Amino acid sequence: MKSQNTVDWLTHRADVSPEATALIEAEDGGKWTYSDLDSAVEETAGRLAELGLRAGDHLGILMETRMASIRLVHAAMRLGCVLVPLNVRLAEPELRRQVGHTDLSALVCEAETESTACEISGDVPVASVDASTDATLGECERAEFTAKRWSHDDPQVMLFTSGTTGNPKAVVLTMGNLFASATASAFRLGVLPDDRWHLCLSTYHMGGLAPLLRSTLYGTTVVVQTGTGFDPEATLENVRRYGATGISLVPTMLRRMLDAGTISDSLRFVLLGGAPARDELIRECEKRGVPVCPTYGMTETASQIATARPEEAFSSLGTVGRPLVFTDVTVLDEDGNPTEPGIAGELVVSGPTVMAGYYGNPEATNAAFGDYGLHTGDVGYRDEGGRIWVLNRRSDRIVTGGENVHPGEVVAVLRDHPAIREVAVVGVEDDEWGERIGALVVPVDGETEAMSLESVREFCEGRLAGYKHPRLLETAVELPRTTSGTIDREAVREQLR
Repeated sequence: MKSQNTVDWLTHRADVSPEATALIEAEDGGKWTYSDLDSAVEETAGRLAELGLRAGDHLGILMETRMASIRLVHAAMRLGCVLVPLNVRLAEPELRRQVGHTDLSALVCEAETESTACEISGDVPVASVDASTDATLGECERAEFTAKRWSHDDPQVMLFTSGTTGNPKAVVLTMGNLFASATASAFRLGVLPDDRWHLCLSTYHMGGLAPLLRSTLYGTTVVVQTGTGFDPEATLENVRRYGATGISLVPTMLRRMLDAGTISDSLRFVLLGGAPARDELIRECEKRGVPVCPTYGMTETASQIATARPEEAFSSLGTVGRPLVFTDVTVLDEDGNPTEPGIAGELVVSGPTVMAGYYGNPEATNAAFGDYGLHTGDVGYRDEGGRIWVLNRRSDRIVTGGENVHPGEVVAVLRDHPAIREVAVVGVEDDEWGERIGALVVPVDGETEAMSLESVREFCEGRLAGYKHPRLLETAVELPRTTSGTIDREAVREQLR
């Protein structure tokens, strides 16, 4: 993509359609025009400048989705800062590693995350939007600053993927990556002037951040649902009340909404990603007239790689559709050669949405790319019509409720448990969550009676995010292994089932 210089997207949008509705707060119906949002972001950017933030600095955010965090997303782009959203659900040791890895210039928090931010920040200055840190953002003076002129090659966002505890990987996405993703998604899902994207995913994931950025480009509206946790009844009501036309969900969320009631017919699309969708879920969507669009994507590709429209999802059950425009997907066999249609292999992706690399980790970046592009580690195939079918996700990764968990993270913590000698961690299929985290442990001195799921989960508290805690636990005299000596993961799953 040819590089060009431009100011932030909100500046352009506020100039083109200042009276258009940018945001609606679902809780009270409060509306923000693009002119309103632009003025608020200008103020926030000035306060960040007073803290010393400049173009090229890394701005960390430890907040749930709310108006203040949305202002920070746009203010970072106005100043030219690289946005680093941190997952509030992570435990302090995990967050501390991420802060140390990303060279933050400042970390912004809220009242609920203030104590954690102060604990994990090290030498990084902490500012709060509404609490009592030394630098409360609302009390800062507004400094003069020059708005950044962006090139497509400039890093705009760093988001973390799952990885081993000793080697966090921060995906560097450029302005060009995010622009290309927004454009390609629009070509697949369509954009109408009155579109309203209902936002109920956290903005520290690409699935939550993307609607904010895309809608600014499109000039459409985002309905913002705040609060911690997912409330299916509230989401159903908000979609109906505000006439949402689009929503991004993970399969667990959609399943819970279907169980809770009738989904509004205002929706044009339900973008379903983050984890594989079961066939029965897609069948129920067809039966109930829900316009589901199964998608396959990665943080490393700024969200969508391939997406099926509803008619394709219903007629070709299990497909995630064809690649988005300008995205090339090649299926490679074990020798690194492209396969014929219908033959499974590793999915490799190239195109303008593919990341610049992993921050501070050239070895991982080099290992991720090959002659045909980014190696996803996922296995699938393309049929004669070009549709993609993902057979299984990365061999070890667990996807539970749309969250990615690397078993190595859980294993590393459980090995420190004084009563555990050996442990294997796998994902076990689950109707509600997609997968549940299961642990098969070999107790010290064979003391199986002293080992309980409750004690293991209590040990994980403060060491791992709650969604990474084991939900299933069994003990064994020894771990099942293959003839080569590696852990037999399928045998572990069978014992946990």
